[in-house]
Amino acid sequence: MGVQHISNGSGRQSGKWSRRGILAALGAVPAGAALAGCSSSADASAGSGGKGATASVKSATKKATITVTPVSGTKKADFSTPVEVTVTDGTLASVTVAGNDGTTLSGTFNDAKTKWTSAKNPYSGTKYTVTAKAQGATDETVATFTTKSPGETFIGYFTPEADSTSGVGMPVSINFTHAVADRAAVQKAITVTAEPEVEIVGHWFSDTRLDFRPETYWAKGTTITLSLKLKDVEGSDGVYGVQSKDVTFHIGREQISTVDLSTKQMVVKRDGATLATYPVSGGNAQHTTWSGIMVISERFKQTRMESSTVGLGDEYDISDVPHAQRLTTSGTFVHGNYWASTSVFGHENTSHGCVGLHDAKGASDSSVDGYKFYESSVLGDVVIVKNSGEKTVEASNGLNGWNLSWADWKAGSAV
Repeated sequence: MGVQHISNGSGRQSGKWSRRGILAALGAVPAGAALAGCSSSADASAGSGGKGATASVKSATKKATITVTPVSGTKKADFSTPVEVTVTDGTLASVTVAGNDGTTLSGTFNDAKTKWTSAKNPYSGTKYTVTAKAQGATDETVATFTTKSPGETFIGYFTPEADSTSGVGMPVSINFTHAVADRAAVQKAITVTAEPEVEIVGHWFSDTRLDFRPETYWAKGTTITLSLKLKDVEGSDGVYGVQSKDVTFHIGREQISTVDLSTKQMVVKRDGATLATYPVSGGNAQHTTWSGIMVISERFKQTRMESSTVGLGDEYDISDVPHAQRLTTSGTFVHGNYWASTSVFGHENTSHGCVGLHDAKGASDSSVDGYKFYESSVLGDVVIVKNSGEKTVEASNGLNGWNLSWADWKAGSAV
């Protein structure tokens, strides 16, 4: 063992030391110092600092623990909150959430990668499998849960029909099966887009009806897409939507017909050019025809018209009215008329509020005006009535929202 030189009292170093002198000198060294001098660096760590080193080793080898919310095995999990995956004693490497309906939930990690949160809530009535893995781990954590089904639901019936072709006046109209209290939530879950692109705004006519339209009529040839993402949207307290679908409609040519009941003529324009002019008969002084912009919402080659259904008692009941096209919910039609004299059309307003054209019984005579106009028309075509002596039709009476200014229309939006 090598021993350093020890100075004598005079400060001079001695060149030689006897065995006894060495032992005496060593004996003068404090015990603690001697032990320290004889210890290796490893021994020192194990002695004075050993506890800290051992704790560090244990901490580094702790196994990461992954927790999934909702808890694995839950049978009626809440579907109104996102899925969360957290880890302790580690970081997350990957998370996937797959539903038995074929959908997946995407999500994001926090900055520390100790928590993952789904971007959307899980769907109701769906079984999910969550697969998560911690950084550096060899095994995955797999959890499953099933969300509960909503107690009460609603859907929206839409007009026009999917893949149909309509006239330029056709709005997208949605009627809900349950009153909507949270209009904003429901409207945010519905989008209507068009190609060519145009601003489209929703307007609530009631708590069960929401229509969409642009500022002016659709451009001919427009393709419209309605996206209903209502599944699990809470429309009213405890009442949830169930639809998640996209549907497409098309706008065909532009046909706008203007009925002037002072001249008793209807001018039909197709793509801006006059297609035909027909003599008509409108509502009489006691039963004036609504004025304003109206849209054809239903078409019947023949139909029954009964006065009691529109509050007029037993004044008429005609079982085979030809070429009837609905303009209002309250019962205004433009239709063929075979029971009035041909001299009436273009000269007198004699109806109970409808616009009539000369026609033939049986609805099969292609030479008459009623037949021709019906054949030239489609759902969504615009019919404008003026000089009828009646006020403008309510925008909610049929698909007639065009009677509202753009400012008034936008005021009816909930978003």
